[in-house]
Amino acid sequence: VQLQASGGGLVQAGGSLTLSCVVSGRTSSNYAMGWFRQAPGKEREFVAALKWGGSITVYEDSVKGRFTISRNNAKNTMYLQMNELRPEDTAGYYCSSRVGWVAGGPRRSAEYTDWGQGTQVTVSS
Repeated sequence: VQLQASGGGLVQAGGSLTLSCVVSGRTSSNYAMGWFRQAPGKEREFVAALKWGGSITVYEDSVKGRFTISRNNAKNTMYLQMNELRPEDTAGYYCSSRVGWVAGGPRRSAEYTDWGQGTQVTVSS
């Protein structure tokens, strides 16, 4: 599976951005797809994940109610709609995938096998 992320940019606090991740290669309904982010000097952290073949989504607490993860299977694309952005959301954002969903969703970066290149999101105050 190959992943291509895009959609990052510079936005003011309170603004919105939508990230896209195009998925190529063989996937299945059992795949888990995730978004992670990494700020300079910090570890990569979980943002959100979904099960490719279903309606299950999970979020990190600080983005709940502000971010929405979704997918369009026909376009083989996953999205991360980000609203009410804050300066602390500034980071490189990465999409990822793995075979199999786990209860509560896979939330550790080590659980994912495939990664896209990052797309930078910068939120100014």
